[in-house]
Amino acid sequence: MTKLFNYPAHLIRRLHQISVAIFAAEARATGCDLTPVQYGVLVTLREHPGVDQATLAGLISHDRVTIGGVVARLEARGYVRRKVRADDRRARSLTLTKAGEALLQNVEPVVISAQDRLMSPLDDADQQEFLRMIRIMTETSDKFGRGALHQQMLRAED
Repeated sequence: MTKLFNYPAHLIRRLHQISVAIFAAEARATGCDLTPVQYGVLVTLREHPGVDQATLAGLISHDRVTIGGVVARLEARGYVRRKVRADDRRARSLTLTKAGEALLQNVEPVVISAQDRLMSPLDDADQQEFLRMIRIMTETSDKFGRGALHQQMLRAED
């Protein structure tokens, strides 16, 4: 077991589990029924209204099938609206509803609290260094994951 706990991949997986658990606990404590992925979808739709589902999946580095289910659940709860695109009848543009916008405003303190709780074992300097290092790792290794579309879009916007 000692060797396993020296592998970065194992520690990253464990930290992800811890992060999701903290998010869920903070959300439950405030009566909010939202997952980190759902939050990511809502924030991304606020920043990119009208985006299609495939692009959304790329923007948050998730697979299309999973995002389809997430969007369907958010739509059923009245937070997201899907509309057939005029230029491509197979694609759907996604936008936040007023209820989705209100949910995002209400959940922001929960998200901040969860982030603070996750990072609390580190002092301010270590938090900044940790963020700097994981940004380097994700940005330089993105080509191996689902985020390649996101990076392409960022380059296209420059």
